[in-house]
Amino acid sequence: MKKRVLVLSALALIFALSGSAFAVQTVTPDQLRFLAGPPGGNWFALGGALADLWTSKLIPTTSITGGAVANIINVHNAKGELGFSNTSMVAVGQKASDAPFKETTDNAVIMANLYTQYTYFIARKDFAEKHGIKSLDDLIAKKIPTRFATLKTGTGSEFIVNGIFKAGFGIADYRKELKDWGGSVEYASYSGGADLLADNHLDVFAFSVGKVASIVMQIESQTDIVLLGMEQATLDKVGEAYGTVTFTVDPGIYKSVTEQTPTVRVVGDYTCIVVRGDLDEQLVYDLCKVMHENQEILSKAVVDINELTPATAIPGGAVKSHPGAVRYWNEVSKK
Repeated sequence: MKKRVLVLSALALIFALSGSAFAVQTVTPDQLRFLAGPPGGNWFALGGALADLWTSKLIPTTSITGGAVANIINVHNAKGELGFSNTSMVAVGQKASDAPFKETTDNAVIMANLYTQYTYFIARKDFAEKHGIKSLDDLIAKKIPTRFATLKTGTGSEFIVNGIFKAGFGIADYRKELKDWGGSVEYASYSGGADLLADNHLDVFAFSVGKVASIVMQIESQTDIVLLGMEQATLDKVGEAYGTVTFTVDPGIYKSVTEQTPTVRVVGDYTCIVVRGDLDEQLVYDLCKVMHENQEILSKAVVDINELTPATAIPGGAVKSHPGAVRYWNEVSKK
């Protein structure tokens, strides 16, 4: 009897150890699928540049169009190895604390915070002056009929725009609300929205992009615009709900923001790379290394990549990061 108990105990220990080994098993694919962003934006351009860089120096990588929400879900489900998203959104997905995440996406973790992400609400200047609008708070308070557009659902832009209306202004469904005011809502690409605004088919176009965004400059070259900031109380509400911060649009970047323009405060976040948590630690370490050591090359695609620094690459708080990334960024920050 004792012998049988010992045998069963030994078998149980073997299975337990095998299970532990399986639980921490990582994967090293022959090639990587990088989930970027919609055509015309910074993510699309930088995704292609990163794929080319990693292919030439480390591992074959293809860049695929995507969106911030879809990228998190697809990385979690191993339908891609890594891709762009927003840090606040990754945190929401890891906890499944808000729509559109129906379940936790805890296999999608941070590889690096790359650069700051600004959410712009761009209004035609004639529309803003006609209605006396100087901020997004003004537009909401006056319930002005607005022809509004943002990027399609599933993108980081639409996610945070929805979050701003929801947390900042208590509007659960901005589509219905704007239509109830006599306005309209549609979804467009960066370039498509820019053209619609220039052709006077839109009043306001909202999206998230880097601090120095060529798409904003393109819109300014087509029509006169104003950037609609937000009151600090509104920004604080959004920050409390989504972990975002406040950024200020400084004069000198865009011709529509001058020394005479009142301070433009917008919702701030980070563009990040999200990666499969079960991807091999050394591979992720090497991906970080190649990217960091070739920032100058990558900046030719998107200048904002110059903001990448070891000091901010790994986010604070409860958001999970990949151990290979943590090891790399911690090592280089000490040099």
